[in-house]
Amino acid sequence: MNPLLIATTNPAKLAEYRALLRGFDLRLLSLRDAGIDAEAPEDADSFAANARLKARFYFDCAGIPTLADDGGLEVDALGGAPGVRSHRWLGREADDRALAEAVVERTAGFPAERRIARLRAAAVLIYRAHGETIERIAEAAQEGIIADHCYHEIRPGFPYRSVLFLPARGRFLAELSEEEAAHLSQRKVAMEELAGDLRAIAAAD
Repeated sequence: MNPLLIATTNPAKLAEYRALLRGFDLRLLSLRDAGIDAEAPEDADSFAANARLKARFYFDCAGIPTLADDGGLEVDALGGAPGVRSHRWLGREADDRALAEAVVERTAGFPAERRIARLRAAAVLIYRAHGETIERIAEAAQEGIIADHCYHEIRPGFPYRSVLFLPARGRFLAELSEEEAAHLSQRKVAMEELAGDLRAIAAAD
């Protein structure tokens, strides 16, 4: 079974990728599994550019096929913020609950049409085949409305799921089971775009 490095130390994100990629014959490794403790740069001005920086950095570290992503929340009423700073929006010391509550507080009083928001993700896959390095990118988004309060449960590593309400389902994203959330996930759409390359990695000698 060929390895694929998932460039994360977040157990929740790794678990989501295990669910999304269970149909591929790949052995998924986290950064910890690969013994990598170096920190990739994430100072670009877009999700795609940050994902590319991370993918290239960790591919160079590990020398095996590498998948990296970057993503976050874009809120129309906040001019697209927190955007690429989603996880550092309030400073590195802010925890998940503080991030979620800040979004609710800063959108309070806006009408629903201004509280439209989306969780966006960009994924970059890098691997070698036939003597050359191949790089693929896929982007997707999941849209909803910022609620007027946080869902009571905030999953570690996914603060904004607790504030994104899905009108079509009448529930917070955080209310969905892991299987339901994975089915709707912006990462799922991105992985579908990369499916051909993932199969090629699995089948490589």
